[in-house]
Amino acid sequence: MADDILHRVRTTTLNFDLEINEEIRNEVLVLVGDMCLLMCGSLMSTLGLPAPNRSIHDTFNSELQREKAYDRDELAERVRTNVPLLNPEQKNVYDSLMKVVDDGTGGIYFLDAPGGTSKTFVISLILATIRSRSQIALAVASSRIAATLLEDGRTAHSALKLPINHHTVDDPTCPITKNSSTGKLMRECKIIIWDECTMAHKQALEAVDRTMKDLRGDLRRFGGALILLSGDFRQTLPVIPKSSAADELNACLKSSFLWRHVQKLQLTTNMRVALQNDPSAAETTAGAWQRPNSY
Repeated sequence: MADDILHRVRTTTLNFDLEINEEIRNEVLVLVGDMCLLMCGSLMSTLGLPAPNRSIHDTFNSELQREKAYDRDELAERVRTNVPLLNPEQKNVYDSLMKVVDDGTGGIYFLDAPGGTSKTFVISLILATIRSRSQIALAVASSRIAATLLEDGRTAHSALKLPINHHTVDDPTCPITKNSSTGKLMRECKIIIWDECTMAHKQALEAVDRTMKDLRGDLRRFGGALILLSGDFRQTLPVIPKSSAADELNACLKSSFLWRHVQKLQLTTNMRVALQNDPSAAETTAGAWQRPNSY
């Protein structure tokens, strides 16, 4: 674990001469302590293990500073250049979400976007617009592959500290404290974009909802923050080992009590056809739309 953290810090700081030190060892203790708390509900001190120094951890964890370190001028120029490239459908999604950000009303939105509709282009433009204003936009995805497509994207488990025991706990929450760097980040962020959310277990989203309410001291859904879910329910649903089809459907986000609060946006125009004149892409997308859908 220390080697993994060392590699991450070297890559982030470009200081390849850095070696394992007390801060990195303390970070390992923090991670192990969080696992102990999740798996058996015990602090490390009660297990005979050294307790981490949380104050050092908060200094070491520079998530908040990283989210504010973007080049505003470069992002603003990117927004100015790319907004005119949006088609009417994409422009409607962009304008609708930016209005919610500007009004500060929050809410839960789902962007239904099959492959080829340039969903990632729209999401990247939303992220660039918010970050160009020195505001915080958190980009996460259910898989590492999907996260790499978003600028500074991270997996939902890493960024949101999703609980690993949500299958066995009735009301799971994320182990994030109010005074931690992640807690401050979650309080200040203008939007959380969760790509490929259709692969996530419904209790993971519900855990984020409970955690955001606590961190923000706000009883509205997700503490009044704007949550943009994106994905395609025609693709992979949550994978539940040794389960039936009914178990997978029950774990799906559409089975969550939060789903009735979701406002839906949609992209349908296949940009591979529109820009590249690729008829095979149209047939692929049409097949996806025509597949039986239990929802």
